[in-house]
Amino acid sequence: MISLPAWPISTARETELLAQVLASPQWGGFHSIVGEFEKQFAAYQGCAYGISAVNGTVTLEMMLACAGIQPGDEVIVPAISFVSTATAVTRIGAVPVFVDIEPYSFNMDPSRVAEAISPKTRALVAVHFGGALADVDALASLCAERGLLFFEDAAHAHGSEWNGKRAGSFGLASSFSFQNGKVMTAGEGGIVLTSDEALAARLRSYANQGRRPGYSFFHHFEAGNNYRITALQAAVLTAQLERLDSQIALRAANWRAFLDEYGDARGVTWQRVPAEVNRNSNYLVLGRVDADRDPFCARLQAEGIPCTPFYPHTLYGNPLYTSGDAPCRVMPCPNAEACIGDAFWIGFRALMGDEETARKVARVAR
Repeated sequence: MISLPAWPISTARETELLAQVLASPQWGGFHSIVGEFEKQFAAYQGCAYGISAVNGTVTLEMMLACAGIQPGDEVIVPAISFVSTATAVTRIGAVPVFVDIEPYSFNMDPSRVAEAISPKTRALVAVHFGGALADVDALASLCAERGLLFFEDAAHAHGSEWNGKRAGSFGLASSFSFQNGKVMTAGEGGIVLTSDEALAARLRSYANQGRRPGYSFFHHFEAGNNYRITALQAAVLTAQLERLDSQIALRAANWRAFLDEYGDARGVTWQRVPAEVNRNSNYLVLGRVDADRDPFCARLQAEGIPCTPFYPHTLYGNPLYTSGDAPCRVMPCPNAEACIGDAFWIGFRALMGDEETARKVARVAR
């Protein structure tokens, strides 16, 4: 049995910042530490503005709604992702259009996106699956050519880069998650990033019950909601951000050791990460098994390695969409459907120990 570090990790720094908040008269979202964290994280990812909210599902909805996506508009999403990528589109009355992924990057295939565009298409949401960015050059170029809004679901990609530019800074806006299993966490939480000043103002009002700067607490200009995070969450996230760089470097070093130990053994094709991805959060170790996937996963699980068979179905295979209760459009997705049967992921805890632990994980996977 391999012993892996627990997650989440907290240190004296979280305790210190939490104590400062607890000693203050404001524990809620109006404490200055919330705004400070938003600025720090936005700058870290290369954006001008950050608007935090209670979770990454809400931030996806906020992002689309405040950018003007309307009921009946089509929004292209990958067939493989967590359900929030699709339900964010559905919940604001728009129609998700599901497109195929590349067979080994697990990210949206730009050529399939081009085929899916219709007169009703207004936007696309690229998911950076596992932490490695989708082909943002091709996708952003396609959006510019076809007049579409480009959004990023960067829930896996804190600190990841494409040619030196951080995830979340390529589109009009991006959404990050701070849920308990993410590489930065406060248990729950999320944030929208953008460099568009007008959009940032709409997002901030939307998440703060329709208020606007310069007016009283009881002036509300739109039907917003209370999506504010607490100062306690912001304190934890501030500490988490401070050590994110060192944790990314640790996972990168351990991933290199893992691949060195795995060598040229056959049986698994690991995620193909484009050369342009010069920095990867390594949120997930992804692969596809040449033989029977489930016994492979069971073998790793028996050794204490957090190995999970892939999603049991594509996004459009969820009852919400197969029942017809929610409108959608489905393009041919043979790669996504094949991954359901042979792909898996290993959680990033497997890369949070020392080098020898990473090598032990690789030996079990051989």
